[in-house]
Amino acid sequence: MKTIGITGGIGSGKSVVSALLELYGIPVYIADEESKRLTQSSPVIRKGLIELFDESIYTSEGLDKRRLASLIFGNPQMLKAVNSLIHPEVYKDYLQWAESKHTELCALESAILFESGFNKLADYTVMVYAPEEIRIQRAVNRDNSSRTDVTNRIKNQLPDEIKRDKSDFVILNDGIQALIPQVESLLKQIRPTL
Repeated sequence: MKTIGITGGIGSGKSVVSALLELYGIPVYIADEESKRLTQSSPVIRKGLIELFDESIYTSEGLDKRRLASLIFGNPQMLKAVNSLIHPEVYKDYLQWAESKHTELCALESAILFESGFNKLADYTVMVYAPEEIRIQRAVNRDNSSRTDVTNRIKNQLPDEIKRDKSDFVILNDGIQALIPQVESLLKQIRPTL
């Protein structure tokens, strides 16, 4: 089985490309969604977060995400410690998920594909690229966030130029170039190698 790793900055359109791949019969694992699920359900992550902080990091409703965010925001060492708990569990979960799909090709979508090391799971890496101003507008509209919040999130992500250089393929999602022909072209290039 081969894996397509999909990445891109906030508002780039990773989810749209992932949805198109699913329409072509390729199962897609959304790492962001699954990491949220695992922070609630994984005993390994729960134990690690309680050891890092204390039992109050979890409430009766589950992980106190706001408190966690406040503890790691602007603290690179703490962020690294939290990621070192979560990323290995997501990695293992992906492998189990992929094995259960019984398909020759699947995809892994992650905004932090390279930063997390998830790119090591990918046989092909794809960056979904959109100009920064378009990304900001999309994220502001989608998340009801302020422009400042979105630009701060962009500053905390790996720059597009680096993602582009590390990726095997780039899909341009600027609202002008059609996505379907680009996804079809990607699949035509990948499928003969399977």
